[in-house]
Amino acid sequence: MRTLEKWLKGLALMAIMTTLCAHGFAQSVRFEIVTNMGTMRGFLYDATPGHRDAFVKLVKQKHFDGTLFYRVVKDFVIQGGSSDSRNARPGQHIGYGDEAVNIDSEFTPKCYHKFGALCAPRQPDKVNVFKTSDVSQFYIVRGRVYTDEFLTQYEKSINNPIRAALKKQYYTPYKAELEALKESDPQAYKARMREIRDQIDMEYRVSKYKKFTDEQRADYTTVGGAPQLDNEYTVFGEITEGLDVMVKINNMKVDANSRPLKDVKMTVRII
Repeated sequence: MRTLEKWLKGLALMAIMTTLCAHGFAQSVRFEIVTNMGTMRGFLYDATPGHRDAFVKLVKQKHFDGTLFYRVVKDFVIQGGSSDSRNARPGQHIGYGDEAVNIDSEFTPKCYHKFGALCAPRQPDKVNVFKTSDVSQFYIVRGRVYTDEFLTQYEKSINNPIRAALKKQYYTPYKAELEALKESDPQAYKARMREIRDQIDMEYRVSKYKKFTDEQRADYTTVGGAPQLDNEYTVFGEITEGLDVMVKINNMKVDANSRPLKDVKMTVRII
């Protein structure tokens, strides 16, 4: 019950702050997604211009019109736009459209997987090492609400192995040598240890270590989201109106392939 109350309060706060957030986030394009379940509206981020421009081009080409929200994972995401979902038969396994539009990822701490985020899917790492996006489809985040404690532990689960690996690389091979130096020349030992720590710190800063910003923590602990997707998939916009429609779609009954039993068709427009 507490989690539900916290989520509802966060959602109310998000509604109040939408205008302020929109003005504080560079934007030049608004869009709407009209479905048989209702209409969602939002804006695209100017901080991700490649995705913004590619999405606008596809919308103007009516690429998404008549396609389905074909993948729904409760308390996680709704995904749609695949060309093979248009006129798909009931029960047909879809989501492998032949019109992929791949562009470079655009990761930034300002654009993260909060509740309502508009994002680009992609192929798995094993065939897509640079995490390029396929903007011929998109997904919208529902996610869930997390505690501060969980987010801190999540940071540690990513960062501690990175630290351990760097220590193994820069310290462990020279441990015996350093111990001997500590006995023979303490000053030289301190200087060498300082060099090693500086090297580890430098490597750590350029690694994929995790550090939630204050803004991210505020959203993930109130309205929620999917922080595990950050820096893995590009976020290029957000829904600001009709979030209840997204939740309704996310709550729909689905088949074994996560496709809603009732088709949810869309038309996407730039407004």
